[in-house]
Amino acid sequence: MEFTAIDYTIFTLLLVLSLAIGLFYALSGGRQRTVQEFLLANRSMGFLPVALSLLATFQSAVAILGVPAEIYRFGTEYWFLGCSYFLGLLIPAHVFIPVFYRLQITSTYEYLELRFNKTVRIFGTVTFIFQMVIYMGVVLYAPALALNAVTGFDLWSAVLTIGLVCTLYTTLGGLKAVIWTDVFQTLVMFAGQLAVIVVGAQRVGGMARVWRVAEQEGKISGIDLNPDPYVRHTFWTLAFGGVFMMLSLYGVNQAQVQRYLSSRNERQAVLSCYAVFPCQQIVLCLSCLTGLVMFVYDREHPLVTSEVSSDQLVLYFVMDVLKDLPGLPGLFVACLFSGCLSTISSAFNSLATVTMEDLVRPHCPGLSDSRATQFSKLLALGYGLLCLGMAYLSSKLGPVLQAAISIFGMVGGPLLGLFCLGMFFPCANPVGAIVGLLAGLAMAFWVGIGSLVNSMGAAGGAPAANSTTPSPDANLTATLAATLLTPTAAPHSPTGLQKFYSLSYMWYSAHNSTTVIVVGLLVSLLTGPTKGTAVDPRTIYPVLPRLLCCLPPKWRRWLGCGVPFPADQDAGRPELTVPEKGPRVPNGVAADVVPRAEDEQGYVRTAGPPAYALQETSF
Repeated sequence: MEFTAIDYTIFTLLLVLSLAIGLFYALSGGRQRTVQEFLLANRSMGFLPVALSLLATFQSAVAILGVPAEIYRFGTEYWFLGCSYFLGLLIPAHVFIPVFYRLQITSTYEYLELRFNKTVRIFGTVTFIFQMVIYMGVVLYAPALALNAVTGFDLWSAVLTIGLVCTLYTTLGGLKAVIWTDVFQTLVMFAGQLAVIVVGAQRVGGMARVWRVAEQEGKISGIDLNPDPYVRHTFWTLAFGGVFMMLSLYGVNQAQVQRYLSSRNERQAVLSCYAVFPCQQIVLCLSCLTGLVMFVYDREHPLVTSEVSSDQLVLYFVMDVLKDLPGLPGLFVACLFSGCLSTISSAFNSLATVTMEDLVRPHCPGLSDSRATQFSKLLALGYGLLCLGMAYLSSKLGPVLQAAISIFGMVGGPLLGLFCLGMFFPCANPVGAIVGLLAGLAMAFWVGIGSLVNSMGAAGGAPAANSTTPSPDANLTATLAATLLTPTAAPHSPTGLQKFYSLSYMWYSAHNSTTVIVVGLLVSLLTGPTKGTAVDPRTIYPVLPRLLCCLPPKWRRWLGCGVPFPADQDAGRPELTVPEKGPRVPNGVAADVVPRAEDEQGYVRTAGPPAYALQETSF
């Protein structure tokens, strides 16, 4: 199974076009000379490219390899994850996006300083950097290793080429280049998966036969309403546990929030969240159908004689089913590495943003915009080179890497809990926020690493039931897919801590974010809760006043915990001044009276020096 010249040409064309997009935006428009343009695409993007970029950011090579393997092995139960997309995208659209967008922030963690203090902001930033640095090298190295094992494609040539091209177009073209390359790469991903499904189904008698055979073999799953959280995949686990996973990705993750903030207005940002919903469903359907076609094809045309890791099986299937069609194997490899490119370019850009906005600018208040832009580009370049270094370390870590891969999932839940603590609970104070975050991280690492050790100690090296990690001798890419998609051994009945370690990985985000909220509230109450009058109302989402909007205004104000919301916010429309970037007046203290006017969204903006001010305006 080797690449032909046409396959190499198609793969090379992907890299050349991605680099060309970066060069185009480096030499056109404002030429990335301002921080606003480099990090936020000058806040000029429409909803459709933003939606496709949102989709591409976490549609990594792991999912392209892992989801079909999951369906091949365990059936279509995983397909019910699509039910979680509704709330998982509706809540960000109507809760997180309005709060972040109206604050006109650049880094998500600026919110934490406005809501709590600078210390909480630094804790959140450092946690995110740790999460992404660990992950981005693995997501680059793992698919290259799988490709090398199956096709003989040179491992380090793939790693270095992908890493350098991605670093160049991210550094040169900024967020606008990242978003438009994501759009291009998303189309390549769709084309690659569709080609495999069409050709594979044709080889086994059509899609109707694929479905019929899969149903006969028990691969078409019904709705499992078992509420047990220790069962790996049930309807409740996927449809509701998956909501928290979606919120950690699409609600508070810097890579995604930065795309919302690049929209030309709030309406476009909300529309991008709506538009990504059908795109997510299409991607999930394509991956699941690939798994079913692969299962039926393997029954009639056995792919390998010896046991291989499930993620490699996807590539064996692709190379076998497309072997007589020159160029299509190259298209699928381009599809695979498009997922890789989109994920790590988003990581570079978001890491450069939080480092610049949260760690550099606060300590260099006199930094000019041009110097800040140059420094942001150097940061993106530096993180790109660091990614290559992490890819090299990934090749040397061996079984220890399993813990490193799990970190990405471990950290997302606590960060979601931290933002929810600040946004929904006005009484939470900075001490509670920090202690809650540390408690959530401790719980995440305890359960995650405990599950890893438990699986390593299982008899014969087999994973424990519902374990989120594979055996220690597993192939690296199998480890990556297994950590996110959690293959299991034959079920047994663990007891004590072993049962606790068997918690379904789909509940991890819910469990860890809840830990942050509960601990944060308890510590806040013990150390003196924040008074509602001292909280900046722009940082709070009034859940109860909005859910119970039919109650009298007096009751709604009481449910708002004393936070001084403007009069119209109780009726569902906050009336706040939202300036461009500039010095802030904390905790809702009125700024100097300046001329003001309503913008295209109806929000009042100051026309003078940029300072936040609350306005008691009625309509």
